[in-house]
Amino acid sequence: MKEENVILVNENDEPIGLMPKMEAHEKALLHRAFSVFVLNQNGEIMLQQRAKDKYHSPLLWTNTCCSHQREGESNIEAGKRRLQEEMGFDVELKELFSFIYKAPFDNGLTEHELDHVMLGYYEGEPKINVEEVADWKWMHPETIKQDIQKSPEKYTEWFKIIFDRFYDYFEEKKSVL
Repeated sequence: MKEENVILVNENDEPIGLMPKMEAHEKALLHRAFSVFVLNQNGEIMLQQRAKDKYHSPLLWTNTCCSHQREGESNIEAGKRRLQEEMGFDVELKELFSFIYKAPFDNGLTEHELDHVMLGYYEGEPKINVEEVADWKWMHPETIKQDIQKSPEKYTEWFKIIFDRFYDYFEEKKSVL
């Protein structure tokens, strides 16, 4: 299987080239990414536990799905594609905000991403892809926040960063979302 490329970008999210995903993570180069948060009518977030065979952060809890856009793919198209690939369902997504973060891992790789954070709503159960996802659950944002403070080792590094931003955004905009 051919390794996917990521879209290298500058700080204004302007594409400056393509690079194999592993190489970009080894060199800690800024690239485009996305994170999807799916909520239900109770205001709970669907979390996924990464599969045990993932090359980094196996069995850690994270947002509903995340990945990298492909060349020529919009942020929304990428989010919908990956949500279907990992969680087995499709929803309308709305882009909320984007920001840059950097998260080094114990294995020498670094996520340095301009992350587009998206939101969707869903009431059913996912049909998880077991090669990508070990488990899933619904959790209230306040419960997630408390659990991250109590047991940060159970969550991916990027989720802890992104969740803080999402939580603040969610609390500020709750009435219009």
